[in-house]
Amino acid sequence: QVQLVESGGGLVQAGGSLRLSCAASRRSFSNDAMGWFRQAPGKEREFVAAIKWNTDITYYADSVKGRFTISRDNAKNTVYLQMNSLKPEDTAVYYCAVHLRSYGDNYYVASQYDYWGQGTQVTVSS
Repeated sequence: QVQLVESGGGLVQAGGSLRLSCAASRRSFSNDAMGWFRQAPGKEREFVAAIKWNTDITYYADSVKGRFTISRDNAKNTVYLQMNSLKPEDTAVYYCAVHLRSYGDNYYVASQYDYWGQGTQVTVSS
């Protein structure tokens, strides 16, 4: 079992920034990456970004490229999502999750992730 604790959400005006954090209780060989997803009211959960633990490889949704940056601190088992130039359409509950290598190598799909955090609300006002 892996526990994930997210923090850093809040209310911000359009054009502003927020930094989300996701602290994992532990890492294992089976966990090769961490991802961020988001879900807005009435919409399906969508991929935002992912990062591998042991390389510099990152993945981003087209909608956030150039605005969001995912990073990690291996010593703290923590992943961050720096969100700049926020837009009202970024409003959602943001979740972090553990990607398991045994599920495959598609880091964009939620079905390859296990152990989800409780979510943190991000609201961007216009």
